[in-house]
Amino acid sequence: MSLHLAHITLTYPDGDSRLTALDEVTLDVPKGSITAVVGPSGSGKSSLLAVAATLITPDSGQVVIDGVDTTGLKRTELTTLRRHRIGIVFQQPNLLPSLTAAEQLQVMAHLDGRPPRAARPRALELLDAVGLADQADRRPNQLSGGQRQRVNIARALMNDPTVLLIDEPTSALDHERGAAIIDLITELTHRRATATVLVTHDRTHLRAVDQVAEVHDGRLQVPART
Repeated sequence: MSLHLAHITLTYPDGDSRLTALDEVTLDVPKGSITAVVGPSGSGKSSLLAVAATLITPDSGQVVIDGVDTTGLKRTELTTLRRHRIGIVFQQPNLLPSLTAAEQLQVMAHLDGRPPRAARPRALELLDAVGLADQADRRPNQLSGGQRQRVNIARALMNDPTVLLIDEPTSALDHERGAAIIDLITELTHRRATATVLVTHDRTHLRAVDQVAEVHDGRLQVPART
């Protein structure tokens, strides 16, 4: 397994008591597969993604990323782990307006202490993989919404992660462009053997995934596929 969550419980302060966001959640996501996380608003989907990304430390339970148990790791160690093993695709691309598509990816190398110029071939390779080879030198305002989301996905893959976490990637896109993004995620997951978690509200995307995890009031169920 590239991603293993075991008995995760997460609570937040709520007045004089605590609100349970995740309740004994266990989930395994193998390499080269996609797990879709679905559920009503406020059910715990975002909390699950944040815990899997090691952005939030749960009250109890175990998060294992590519064989590394994150329990007890220091903040700097978690930052290094995220940089090298986890790719995160946020709901909004949040691209830097002044940078070209290629430069958006090269920034990831800079954050890792590598010369951005030396990372350009890798950036161009990934832009080609997401169908944007001819858009490498365009800035965000010159790209469509679907193209910006493709840059967002390519950026998350820049450091060759083993775990890919994706939050509502089609929420701002029409059906056709959204379907194209899901097809792209499926292709890249299989080609690059990532363990991918896809949080989505659109159940039409479930046809493309390997496993569906439903979250209700912080509890997770993985129904058997027929």
